[in-house]
Amino acid sequence: MRRVSASPHIHGPLRTDRAMIYVIIALLPSAIWGVWAFGLRALAVLLVSIASAMLVEYLLGLVSKESTLRDFSAAVTGLLVGMNMPPAVPLYIPIIASAFAIAVVKWTFGGLGCNWMNPALAGRVFVFFSFTSQMSAFTLPRWMQLDGMSSATPLSAMKTAISGGAAGRSAELLSGSIPSTDLAIAVADKLSISPYAVDAFLGNVGGCIGEVSALLLIVGGIFLIAKGIIAWRIPVIYIGSFALLSWVFGGIPYGLGAFHGEILVPVFSGGLMLGAFFMATDWVTTPTTPKGEIVFAIGCGFFTFLIRYFGSLPEGVSLAIIMMNIITPTIDRFVKVKPFGYVPKPKKEKEAKA
Repeated sequence: MRRVSASPHIHGPLRTDRAMIYVIIALLPSAIWGVWAFGLRALAVLLVSIASAMLVEYLLGLVSKESTLRDFSAAVTGLLVGMNMPPAVPLYIPIIASAFAIAVVKWTFGGLGCNWMNPALAGRVFVFFSFTSQMSAFTLPRWMQLDGMSSATPLSAMKTAISGGAAGRSAELLSGSIPSTDLAIAVADKLSISPYAVDAFLGNVGGCIGEVSALLLIVGGIFLIAKGIIAWRIPVIYIGSFALLSWVFGGIPYGLGAFHGEILVPVFSGGLMLGAFFMATDWVTTPTTPKGEIVFAIGCGFFTFLIRYFGSLPEGVSLAIIMMNIITPTIDRFVKVKPFGYVPKPKKEKEAKA
């Protein structure tokens, strides 16, 4: 009697461990930049996050008698958890986040391939609501603020302005609360854009360790697309839909009306690039069809915009992706691919049988 295993039945040359190594390679430039910008403390956070995730994976592997460390999925989860942490966060917080991501979100639901939401995002959200003040304390890069004092991020400064009823463009609202580099000011003058957009694109802003340089995250994302690890649909449509909504409706909270919203500052700030390229594209928690991926990406863009501009939190990427992870089974149910070789029956034949 021949045994038929669960799908997929068509196998390709790309193994899980190789795919995870590619993801690590793609994340390394932005991770290294975070260490360069925030110092050895950021490196400690990254190493603690990775070590905690791999240790919990190893211990649970002993219980289940399944060795899963060799596929590097736990290392990727730990690295993503660390990159979603502020550089000065107490080290017990990334330990808790990595343990929660692996033990609760991944292993409780059956291990790799069975989790219903992205483990790294779940760990980040869990510690954010558990230790909000520590998770909201950011510092500027070393070359912009030598004393390492806490500083507002562009998103938090914009949210504070909205809450205070301030009116004007984001560049004007950020003036005085966040410094700009000379390079950003020079480039902004030539291109007639906000200097904060230039600094956020290059990585000269405060934020979590791995999210500050949009440029390096885009480079890493293009690398994954070129290697066939992820498809272009989710990151491009996610970022595009958020940018469109920001332009059309983003000016309303600032008293500017429709079609006057800032685009570059909110797109390059916060965790949008990290989330769009590296967490919204998770194989397990995203739809299985191209049409489903489009619906998923638009939903991520919509919820990110809604939370950032009209919610109480300055950032909305993590919650937006998790909400769409929850909706993914419903998307797969209603957005289906026509079976290969399927020929619909003529309408008259259906009526005759009825």
